[in-house]
Amino acid sequence: MDRAALEATAHALAVPGKGILAADESTPTMGKRLSQIGMPNEERLRREFRETLFTALGMEEFISGVILFDETLRQSASDGRDMAEILQSKGVIPGIKVDGGAHSMDSAPDEKLTAGLDGLAERCTEYYALGARFDKWRAVITIGANLPSAACVQANADALADYARISQDAGLVPIVEPEVLMDGTHSIARCYEVSEWTLNTVYAALADRGVYLPGTLLKPNMVNSASDADNRADVEEVAGETLRCLKATVPAEVPGIMFLSGGQSEVEATAHLSAMNAMGGGPWELSFSYGRALQQSALYTWGGDSTNCTAAQAAFLHRAQLNGAARYGTYTAAMEAEA
Repeated sequence: MDRAALEATAHALAVPGKGILAADESTPTMGKRLSQIGMPNEERLRREFRETLFTALGMEEFISGVILFDETLRQSASDGRDMAEILQSKGVIPGIKVDGGAHSMDSAPDEKLTAGLDGLAERCTEYYALGARFDKWRAVITIGANLPSAACVQANADALADYARISQDAGLVPIVEPEVLMDGTHSIARCYEVSEWTLNTVYAALADRGVYLPGTLLKPNMVNSASDADNRADVEEVAGETLRCLKATVPAEVPGIMFLSGGQSEVEATAHLSAMNAMGGGPWELSFSYGRALQQSALYTWGGDSTNCTAAQAAFLHRAQLNGAARYGTYTAAMEAEA
């Protein structure tokens, strides 16, 4: 394990003013995105949309790294360059999604456990050779009646820890992503309780595996009300409760916390991040690793039509710029109108 290299990469990804673009949707998930704009799930369209984002002039001012899907890391752009090469030429660090997706637990069919540990060491070595310098593994925790179970939380924490150690041994900075889902009707207090429990369990497992925390990043959910809760928490409450939870669970030596958007709208994700930084943040960089919250406007602007690529790039850059401002706590709602 090259601790110095891992730490340098982690700090480069969490650098002030920038964050990570999560463009790692699997082929079926990307198909769902394309269906929203009436387009078929074709390799040509998947490549064109991602190339549009990666080649946007100035994206590197706000984006430090991009998480890719296996297909994308192996793809060539329209000019013949590899996708990773395009990013590297801008000083943007390529990353890769390495988990095999969540599946129902045998002992608890209403809960999920992420697959992908089999053969992971070999895949990480190959991804490093292809240009990736960090990777990501997502675990899913569901809140519901008598959920989550202790078995689910522990099993996902153990898998995250095993993944993180394997990644570091291969030279990749692991992004540890334990996502407590927003689905349901639960209160922000219940989300806090489950998020705190999950993060404490994850960091205990990471310590047990000897994971080098300065060479990791955390990608958690924000502490928020459920999507169908009767009384949704406002921006200040979400920001305050999220910070309180993180300060109670995340060691100071973790360089950066790169939030997932997790079902929030583009505006909500940006506003919550900005509010946390305006409150003073914590000992770690508070940043973003957004998928839909960076891509949705660009996707609809592009619409599957190559003549719209320039306009789609402008929509993407606008969202990236707003999240760059949120990194400093200076985002305002008035900025939304300044396209």
